[in-house]
Amino acid sequence: MGTAAGRWAVTATVAGSAVAMVAGTVVNVALPDIADGLDTGTLGVQWILNSYMLALASLILIGGALGDTFGRRRIYVLGTVVFGVASVAAAAAPTIGTLLAARVLMGIGGALLTPGSLAILEASFAEEDRSAAIGAWSGFGGIAAAVGPLVGGLLLDVGGWRSLFLLNVPVCALAVVLTVRHLPESKDPSADGSRLDWLGTITAAVGLGALTYGLIGLGDGVSALSVGAASIGAVVLVGFVVVERRVPAPLVPLGMFADRTFSVANGITFVVYAALGGVFFLLVVFLREVLGFSGVQAGAATLPITSLMLLLSARSGRLASRIGPRIPLTIGPLLLAAGMVGYSLLGEGSSYLRDVLPAMLVFGAGLVLLVAPVTATVLAAADSAKAGVASGINNAVARTAGLLAVAVLPPAAGLGPGAFDNPARFAAGFSRAMLLTAALAFVSAIIAFLGLPSTLRTPRRGPDPGPHERTYCNLDAPPSGGTRPVESSR
Repeated sequence: MGTAAGRWAVTATVAGSAVAMVAGTVVNVALPDIADGLDTGTLGVQWILNSYMLALASLILIGGALGDTFGRRRIYVLGTVVFGVASVAAAAAPTIGTLLAARVLMGIGGALLTPGSLAILEASFAEEDRSAAIGAWSGFGGIAAAVGPLVGGLLLDVGGWRSLFLLNVPVCALAVVLTVRHLPESKDPSADGSRLDWLGTITAAVGLGALTYGLIGLGDGVSALSVGAASIGAVVLVGFVVVERRVPAPLVPLGMFADRTFSVANGITFVVYAALGGVFFLLVVFLREVLGFSGVQAGAATLPITSLMLLLSARSGRLASRIGPRIPLTIGPLLLAAGMVGYSLLGEGSSYLRDVLPAMLVFGAGLVLLVAPVTATVLAAADSAKAGVASGINNAVARTAGLLAVAVLPPAAGLGPGAFDNPARFAAGFSRAMLLTAALAFVSAIIAFLGLPSTLRTPRRGPDPGPHERTYCNLDAPPSGGTRPVESSR
């Protein structure tokens, strides 16, 4: 972290992964404007978010495997380029259908670049610096997600909703240039491209797509199509598990879940990121539609979260490494739950300083104790040669949770068709939704307290790849016998 090479590694990976994270939040502040501009309703608003998250959640696993097989830097650069091109298409979209197609393409790019960014860090830092690097990556990524509504609000007021997507283009270009110039290549020497699990990829995408379509449709009323789609999706996802048990090189090596810490950490991720997905979806819309904030005001309201993440995330990664994951991953979700309860008390007459800000500060403190420690815990529980797969699984779990939250939470809280155009109705539904998310966060705290160890172990190493395949395990270090070969090409 203290060397120029280490700083370049963090900067390059944060730049690319940040646009993927922001893509999931930046449009929130503009949802009313996009809905008006493209003449769509509540279901269209849900799909603006879920078209992106569906592609991301479905393909992020194969993205990690592709990076391990063909080179993490190579796949990271490819994903960043795809993301940038798709952003231009989204900015130019003339119809809601075109926008959704562009959002799917953005999700594909995000699925390629997101696991690669974290795996590159795993391969680039020595053990003593890895937790701090991951903490910085998680923190800046969290900042990007939190600052997304602010940037979105500024651009919305100045250039309209289309300018939100154009912002991604220079950031993607910067990430590509820095990665090509400063980062070495790395891959898993045992990976075999001919054995990639395309059947698992297809079943995951079809299953999640059908399930999401059905769940969103049920929010508009029970119908044979919605019930049938949700049922088919559930059956196909069961089939995905069967496929993963039988293929020689599974997309999700189910044996990884035999490790208790890996399973529990991913369980925590699923539950708490479902809660976070609901909050980030609804909070900014609440500020705009109920409290009457402008785009800039709604975005600026999240700055306390940004500040806390900026100041404390790297420290929380080191804290988890020093004292173990149980304490931070118990206290963090409890603080999140408290903040969500605070959000549930907001109404049409609420004041930002008196009512919104205190809840946001508590919520932000919980995020600080959650994001970096849960990431470090997942990676520490996995074989380091499978860093791309491990990070892909964890990212897929998080994105799937957010995907399902956006589909299920609005109807569960009474935010059906027409609610987004009725401030009083939206406020009541928002309150119920925040209580539901608080319950999820509380459950994740219980899971962490009962299921996680008190110490964070060193990631396991694979066998020595041999004298002719020496590897670089960290930037500026001599060759070693680890299982992350880093080719010298730059």
